[in-house]
Amino acid sequence: MSETTILNREDMVTAKTSVSVLFAGDSGDGMQLTGTQFANTVAVYGSDLNTFPNFPSEIRPPAGTVAGVSGFQLQFGTSSVYTPGAKFDVMIVMNAAALKANLNNLHHGGIIITDTDGFDAKNLKLSGYGEENNPLRDGTLNDYTVFEIPVVSLTRKALAETGLSTKNIDRCKNMFVLGVLYWLYSLPLETTIETLKTKFAKKLDLAEANIKAVTAGYNFGDETEMFSQHGRFSVAPADKKPGVYRRVTGNEASAIGLAVAAKKAGLELFLGSYPITPATEILQTLAGLKKWGVKTFQAEDEIAGVLSSIGAAYGGALAATNTSGPGLALKSEGLGLAVILEIPLVIINVMRGGPSTGLPTKPEQSDLLMAMYGRHGDAPMPVIAAKSPVDCFYAAYEAAKIAVEYMTPVLCLTDGYLALSSEPMLVPSPDDLASITPVFSPARNADDPPYLPYKRDDRAVRPWAKPGTPGLEHRIGGLEKQNETGNVSHDPENHELMTKLRAEKVARVADIIPDLTIDNGPESGDILVLGWGSTYGAIKKAVEQVLEGGCSVAHAHLRYINPFPKNLGEVMGHYKKVLIPENNCGQLLSMIRDKFLIEPVGFSKVQGLPFNEMEIEAKITDILKEL
Repeated sequence: MSETTILNREDMVTAKTSVSVLFAGDSGDGMQLTGTQFANTVAVYGSDLNTFPNFPSEIRPPAGTVAGVSGFQLQFGTSSVYTPGAKFDVMIVMNAAALKANLNNLHHGGIIITDTDGFDAKNLKLSGYGEENNPLRDGTLNDYTVFEIPVVSLTRKALAETGLSTKNIDRCKNMFVLGVLYWLYSLPLETTIETLKTKFAKKLDLAEANIKAVTAGYNFGDETEMFSQHGRFSVAPADKKPGVYRRVTGNEASAIGLAVAAKKAGLELFLGSYPITPATEILQTLAGLKKWGVKTFQAEDEIAGVLSSIGAAYGGALAATNTSGPGLALKSEGLGLAVILEIPLVIINVMRGGPSTGLPTKPEQSDLLMAMYGRHGDAPMPVIAAKSPVDCFYAAYEAAKIAVEYMTPVLCLTDGYLALSSEPMLVPSPDDLASITPVFSPARNADDPPYLPYKRDDRAVRPWAKPGTPGLEHRIGGLEKQNETGNVSHDPENHELMTKLRAEKVARVADIIPDLTIDNGPESGDILVLGWGSTYGAIKKAVEQVLEGGCSVAHAHLRYINPFPKNLGEVMGHYKKVLIPENNCGQLLSMIRDKFLIEPVGFSKVQGLPFNEMEIEAKITDILKEL
C-alpha cells in the first residue's frame, strides 16, 4: 500500500496515493455489479483506475465453494494506474470460500471486511475450511485488520419495512457493503443512487430498496465504533489532462473505435457476429448505436457471421466481425476468402484460455500464431494488438484504417482481461484522429478501356468497386484471380504471382507504421522487456520498480505483430538480453527467434490470469543476477 499521511487527526482521515480493492463472493452475490458501481464512483470522482473482473465460466456454479467465487478487483489512485494491483489492500468477502480463494493475494496487514453471515457451518464446510475451523476465530487472520459485519442481518433490518420478500431483500446485501466501503474511502453515494434509479426505473420498489441498503451501509460505517481506531481513508483525484472522460471496458472501446472509424471514413458500419464469451459485448454495444447508422447482424453461427461481413464489405461498407478463439478457428475459411478477394474487413479476436472450449471467461494470449498462420494456403494479413482497455479504441480504429486503405482483412487482438476490464478514457476530438480514405473506383463510360479490378497502385493495393457502379462489372469469388483482370485463372505462374502480390501488400503496411520506441528505460542496456497486448501494464510497473533501483532495464511494447516495425531488430540489438513475458507458451518468442535469429528469454504464464508486476519484477531480477 502506498505511503500515507494523516490529514485530520480528529476525524482520522488518512490520505493514500493508491488503493487496490477486491470484492469477492458467490456468483449470485452481485460482486460484478458492486465492483462496477465502485469503479463508476471513483471514475466520476476523478481518480485514475484499472479493473479486473474475474468470474467462473458456469452461469451458476456451486454456491459456497471456492470454484464458485466471483471477484472484481480494481486499483484507483492519484496518478496513472496501469494494473488492478499485484496484491489487494482491502478485501471484501461475502463468505468463507471468497476468503479462502483470495487471502494469499492480500497485503500483509491489509484490511478484510467480512460478512459474518457467510461463515456459518454450512459455508465453512463448502469452502473447505471445515465446520470446526472458522478462520475468523482460529488465528488465521491475526496478521490482518479484520472488520466483521453481519451484512445479511443488517440488510434485512434496514429493509424490514419495504414489503419485499426475504429473497429480494438479501439480494441488496451487496449494496450495503458497497455503502460501507464508500464511507471508509470518503466517497459519495450520488453516482450509485442515480445509477440505481435508472437501472430499476420500472421497478421502483427495488430501486428504493437498493438505495436504502447502500445508504444504510454508509451510515453503519459512520455510526459504528468498529472503525474508530482506524478512521477513514481518502484518495485524491488524479491530475489528468483536461477534457471529457468516460469509463470504458475494452469491448466497449473496440466497438466505439469501429463506429468512429466508419464515420471518419464516410462509410456505413456493419458487424456480422455470433455471441461468444468474452467478445459478445462488442455486438451488444454496436447494436445500441443504430442512430449512428450502425448495422448489426446476429448470425446463426460463426461462419455466417464472417461471411455476412464479407458481403457487406463487397457492398462498400466498413465491415467487421468479432469473436474469440474457437470462433476464430471456425471463421478461418472465411478469412481466407477475404484474403483472396482482397476486400477490407476488421476481425476483432478477444482471446481466451484454450484449446477447445477451454477457459471461456479467463484471459490468454494463445491465439497469436493462429492469427498469423491459421488459414490454409499462404494467406497473410496485418495483425495488431491492443495494450489496454482504452487502447482497444485506437487499435480498432487503426485496424479499420489499414483494412480500408490497403484493401485487406486485418486481425485486431485483444483478450478477456482487456475486454472486460475498464479505465477512464479521454474522449478524443475527431480532428485528432487520423484520416481514413477509401479508394473507390469511379463510374466508367462505355468507351473507356475494360475495368481491371486487380490492377494495383504502387503499394500493391487494388481499387474498391461498389456493386452497381456503371462500368465496374467484374468477377468475384474464392477461385484464384488472373492478375489485373480478375478472371478465374489456374495458371501456375499467375498463382505464384498473385500469392506474392498479396504478401507484398501486407508487407508494405510496414511503410506506414511507426518505428518501435522505448516506452520506459534506457535506449541500450542489460535487459529489454519486450511485450505485446495486455502485458503492458504489468511490464510498465515492473520496469518502473527496477529502474528506481538503478538497474539497466527498458520496456518496449509491440502493437504491430504483422508486419513488425522495421527497426525491431535494431532495437533488440542494443540490449544484452531480451525478455518476452506472454500469457501463452512462447508464441511471440518463437516468431522473434525465427525472424531475427536471436535467443530471447521466455516467461510464460498460462493460468487464466494476467501477469502482475511482482512476477515480472522477480523474473527481471533473476536474469540480472545471471549477467
